[in-house]
Amino acid sequence: MNSLPRDRMDQVVKRFEMLEAQMSAGPDADAYVKMASEYSDIQDMVAKIRELRAAEQEEADLRAMLADKGTDAEMRELAETELPAVEERIEALQKDIQILLLPRDAADEKNAILEIRAGTGGDEAALFAGDLFRMYERYAAARGWKMEVASASEGEAGGYKEIIATVSGKGVFAHLKFESGVHRVQRVPETEGSGRIHTSAATVAVLPEAEEVDIEIRTEDIRIDTMRASGSGGQHVNTTDSAVRITHLPTGIMVVQAEKSQHQNRARAMQILRARLFDMERSRADSERSESRRLQVGSGDRSERIRTYNFPQGRVTDHRINLTLYKLDRVMMGELDELISALISDHQSKLLADIAEK
Repeated sequence: MNSLPRDRMDQVVKRFEMLEAQMSAGPDADAYVKMASEYSDIQDMVAKIRELRAAEQEEADLRAMLADKGTDAEMRELAETELPAVEERIEALQKDIQILLLPRDAADEKNAILEIRAGTGGDEAALFAGDLFRMYERYAAARGWKMEVASASEGEAGGYKEIIATVSGKGVFAHLKFESGVHRVQRVPETEGSGRIHTSAATVAVLPEAEEVDIEIRTEDIRIDTMRASGSGGQHVNTTDSAVRITHLPTGIMVVQAEKSQHQNRARAMQILRARLFDMERSRADSERSESRRLQVGSGDRSERIRTYNFPQGRVTDHRINLTLYKLDRVMMGELDELISALISDHQSKLLADIAEK
């Protein structure tokens, strides 16, 4: 693998050394924070580049030793023994650096809005939506993320017809973005006396949380209505006169918030509206860049079935990468790292393949 952009690597190292010198010079607090953020972003890459250069020098020294007719037999044998391991280390470092140099999704470090809606399957679909929410809740807790429910509509038999939550922390969107799509469950409902397996589904949408600089919402483009909220009286739904409905007139997108104070409802509704508009804009840009769209895991269409959770067989299958794991119980407890890592690796492999073709 000799297709590494050496000039780009040199630029990264020089930039890192410049930041190091500038930070040591004692800049003002705001400048220091910006420099420290960039320094942290490229620190791992620079460490890998330096490690690669050291390994390549070691390889060159070993080859020179082998080419030198004056090298004694013992040293030649040592060089022949060490060379394969050094070559293997170089190959692994080259791959790591190529991945670190891949174009980054600007939204990867953003927080996310997680939306789960029950699909086909009635009460069982709502129960499954609740199971999915708890699965993500446990995953978020394990990663040290903060998860906060924005709104919820509870199912009559439990679970949720719809639940929306904000997830904040380091690398949230990067890890959750491939969860968008239709999740299907196959299991015997507790109310099923004959033991017949039912199939139901829930739709998951993961949107990058947008800031005002990401998407502008003009005052004249929205209509804000206040109203009395009604709900089942569950833990996330309260009857109140402070419910807020915001309608984005150009797109018809509507967001309803019916919790806490009217001020909080309005702020949360705007947060969700901004995320949906930002996601719409990103999707439009992606569809215009057909090359980018082709590289996504799946089509990105939320009507696409992406994963099946089969309880009788204890398995979970991700259809986009043909990965099946026989540890459904652990997955439902929030152990998603293996699935998510495989999806990220698949995405990176496609990006690398595309670069190699150019």
